[in-house]
Amino acid sequence: MKEYLRERISAGLQSLGLAETVTPTFERPHSAGHGDLTTNVAMIAAKAARTNPRKLARQLLDRIELDSTLVDKVEIAGPGFINFRFTGKFYREQLKQILTKKNFYGHSNIGKPLKTQVEFVSANPTGPLTVGHGRGAVYGDTVARLLEWTNHDVTREYYFNNAGRQMRILGDSVRLRYLELLGDAIVFPDDYYQGEYIKEIAQRLVDHRADSLRNEAAEGIFKQQAEQEIFDDIKKTLKRLDIVHDVFYNENSLYETGKVKEVIEEFKQRGLAYDQDGAVWLKTSVLGGEKDKVIVKGTGEPTYRLPDIAYHREKLRRGFELVIDVLGADHVATYPDVLAGLKALGFDPAKIKVLIHQFVTIVQNGEVVKMSTRKANFITLDELIDEVGADVARYFFLMRGAGSHLNFDLGLAKEQSEQNPVYYLQYAHARIASIIRNAESQGIDVNVPADLSLLAAEEELGLIKMLVNFPDMVESCAASFEPHRLAEYLHDVAGSFHKFYHVHKVLTDDRALAVARCALCLATKTVIANGFAILGITAPEKM
Repeated sequence: MKEYLRERISAGLQSLGLAETVTPTFERPHSAGHGDLTTNVAMIAAKAARTNPRKLARQLLDRIELDSTLVDKVEIAGPGFINFRFTGKFYREQLKQILTKKNFYGHSNIGKPLKTQVEFVSANPTGPLTVGHGRGAVYGDTVARLLEWTNHDVTREYYFNNAGRQMRILGDSVRLRYLELLGDAIVFPDDYYQGEYIKEIAQRLVDHRADSLRNEAAEGIFKQQAEQEIFDDIKKTLKRLDIVHDVFYNENSLYETGKVKEVIEEFKQRGLAYDQDGAVWLKTSVLGGEKDKVIVKGTGEPTYRLPDIAYHREKLRRGFELVIDVLGADHVATYPDVLAGLKALGFDPAKIKVLIHQFVTIVQNGEVVKMSTRKANFITLDELIDEVGADVARYFFLMRGAGSHLNFDLGLAKEQSEQNPVYYLQYAHARIASIIRNAESQGIDVNVPADLSLLAAEEELGLIKMLVNFPDMVESCAASFEPHRLAEYLHDVAGSFHKFYHVHKVLTDDRALAVARCALCLATKTVIANGFAILGITAPEKM
């Protein structure tokens, strides 16, 4: 319907000589009293038309013809909004689309398809994933699902570094625990990895290699074994949340293939890098930054900016037309330098969208649980899934905007009542499945064409209007990278269904009406299930 109205409004603008001034956009009004769709196109174009917005709105409507079987009423409201109200016939035809398309309802082609990469999680293999990693993992995966539903060609990528100081400390942490298990007296540094998982890795080395590794260097088998075991566990944890990456990209390969060195040389050739005090500096001051930044330290070790610039250059070289980076809040000050560096190298930074998610606080029995990866007094993502289940974990990570701090309430997450939003949503799906089973047991064929004109009650039409908004909601959430809005929408759908169900008996003695209401139930079940598929949540038939 938006496209139908856009074509006609655009034609009206063209007849007034205003076609180049504005592209019509439409929104659903906050109040049902303001119609089904509204546009502010007259208010935007009024300046170019040198007239009053309300007068321009009237002129526009006088120049377009709308199908009266689809559009019931058009009103000019407030300072110049144009509100459209659609007919019951239009909504019933849309309801048929849900029943026909089923699992494909909500898919669209707005993604063209665009070759798209979504990079997320990207935690180095130094320990188990924490709940903070979990939020980024679920957010990134759900953004990828939204993009897939809108016809983007999506690659999920995990970027990691198995070299550098963190990994050296990891290897030495395992080495010292290994020696400790052999009976040696050791002093374990405070800044080493303290978790039980380090002792477990060391114990397996003792079990399989006895004391044969006593003289091995930390960066040999100790680091290798730790990296392999931790990475295997990371993949298993993500799989529990139905997250699977297509590509694992190793930062160290950028050095091995000379990509980092190429970037340094190119910066120098362009007059954007220089040597000073034994370090290499990037002229970020001429790239939009406040001052120049070190990209290679005096020790010869690069800062984070340099490999990140090389990595993103490779992303664009690999042909990705849209690159999504899902990063934690601790990266908020770092990525602008990376984008500036790419622009200086001649690449279009507009192709890269950086999505920042805020931190997670786990609240248990009213107390905040503190987390530290090295000290290991943290809740792992596996432990959280064990406590609340994968569905609840995913939904709770998504129920707030990524830009907002998230308090993850364990008590609420474990609640099996309508107070728990996941239970509330899944119960609606399971209740509909139960209604359909009961209908079939009474000999009602729910698959025959229904007389949808019988669905005329306020609660029925309200639910239909909610359901047909699903494709627009998917497109909007994909465009804004805001899956939490889809979670909120599904909650509203469940609420609208419960309202309908409590007012109207579905399996009434009027067989035609029962079939029509079963059709409405099936359409609701489809929308909820499709929404769950995007959020990565299961749709139970029974609860």
